[in-house]
Amino acid sequence: MEKIYAKKNIEKCKLVKTKPETIQFLLNYSKSLDITEAQGIKFETNMN
Repeated sequence: MEKIYAKKNIEKCKLVKTKPETIQFLLNYSKSLDITEAQGIKFETNMN
């Protein structure tokens, strides 16, 4: 059974390339994201 699934997964794997703009967007978003926890509840705030 392991051999069957391994062959199917290998054929479907592809390398994905991202644009520098996408990486920069994600980095900027993560820098502006603020997570605050109060009384066991997490609040996500975008500091934009």
